[in-house]
Amino acid sequence: MPHESQEEITAELPAPPLPQEHPKPKEKPVVLARVKFAAKTDLGLMRENNEDKFDFMEPEDPALLASRGSVYAAADGMGGHAAGQIAAELALKTFLKTYYEPTAANPEDALVAAVASANTVVHATASAIPGRHGMGCTLTAAVVLQDKLWVAHVGDSRAYLMRAGELKQLTEDHSWVAEQVKRGAMTQEEARLSPFRNVITRSIGASNSIQPDVFSMPLQSGDLILICTDGLSGVVPDSEILRILSEETAPSFAAAKLIEAANSAGGPDNITVLILRVDSLEKQE
Repeated sequence: MPHESQEEITAELPAPPLPQEHPKPKEKPVVLARVKFAAKTDLGLMRENNEDKFDFMEPEDPALLASRGSVYAAADGMGGHAAGQIAAELALKTFLKTYYEPTAANPEDALVAAVASANTVVHATASAIPGRHGMGCTLTAAVVLQDKLWVAHVGDSRAYLMRAGELKQLTEDHSWVAEQVKRGAMTQEEARLSPFRNVITRSIGASNSIQPDVFSMPLQSGDLILICTDGLSGVVPDSEILRILSEETAPSFAAAKLIEAANSAGGPDNITVLILRVDSLEKQE
């Protein structure tokens, strides 16, 4: 995302502890999703530093797989200098730690709590450190939980689903241009080319509270889930994304080709791509 130049200030920031597994001894997954995962991030051609981050957790404990599943997430930072990098990293670490804590009764509540915790940490850091005002990030996370996909989303990064040869955007951009498209005041192509396309209306850290979009849907064997920052979706049309995902079945090679396509289109922003291929959904005895 574009950022303004400002004086660089370095400050010690406490790193959130890594998430710990909290198994429930008698609980086991009814369905086990076999997933092939790959992720890549790239500076792009116009940026001096990469403010995109991605992170993931793939537990092996049966109880944790049954109650929380595996999480894959991306964040696109903003704020200038290293502030965007700090915001994205803090948000993802805090999000993962909170999601895997055994306090929430169900995955929806856990995702809402995780996003809220990430927002609190980033907002507090931005408020406490001079020169970090306005620091924030997007956050888009996919959870593969047994035979369901859960998504938590804030900002204009995206989650897509490719199924049966069709590509569908699962998330709704929290941006000014998306609001104009929704009102019928702008076409999708006009939005993609608009100079205001990077103006987002909801982000992690912008205020002391946040309302994420959280939803779920059934998974099918053969599904492909794509999470990306706007360094990809802002310059590569959905039709081209679909073509690349259809032609290149290996997730790591597909991710590399998507990044190559974004750079071929000018690479104006950092680019991050996560791809999950659901190979099978296995019922457990």
